[in-house]
Amino acid sequence: MTIHASLRSDHVRQMAAYNRWMNEKVYAAASKLPPTELMADRGAFFGSIHGTLSHIAVADSIWLQRFADHPARYAALDPLRGLPVQRDLTAQPFGDLVALAGHRRFLDGVIDAWADAVTEEDLDHALEYVNTRGEAFRKPYFFVAMHFFNHQTHHRGQVTTLLAQAGVDVGVTDLSALIASV
Repeated sequence: MTIHASLRSDHVRQMAAYNRWMNEKVYAAASKLPPTELMADRGAFFGSIHGTLSHIAVADSIWLQRFADHPARYAALDPLRGLPVQRDLTAQPFGDLVALAGHRRFLDGVIDAWADAVTEEDLDHALEYVNTRGEAFRKPYFFVAMHFFNHQTHHRGQVTTLLAQAGVDVGVTDLSALIASV
């Protein structure tokens, strides 16, 4: 699959905007449920609504820390440099939705600033990283960035299903709702 080079950095920024928009919608919807409902095991990959939202935040932090090692040395990622790297993808470091939502807003701000700083030249590099199992990889940065956003979308889709099953409608979730008409 080839994506025209002049569109890649715009696509990163569009996906960052979609990430923030969807997180705001999902967290607003989740806030309508009592804590017991958020923590209830619903049989999802990460058990509960809270567990799945926690997984997204943990995975985002891991990826952003990997992106901080890119040769561009994005200043936007400075807040994550030097923090311990989480290896447990099931970790729930925030005990309630309020704390998790605060961390989510922090991460979304970092993601927006990082996306604004990404250049076409940056996307031409390979990213070298080690996964949570200690395996080393070297992959095209643009495609790793797209995986980052796709991972969020995948698990937020699970959360919207869990919320719907709990009687809460998130509303429109399609990326096309954010894309400007031409």
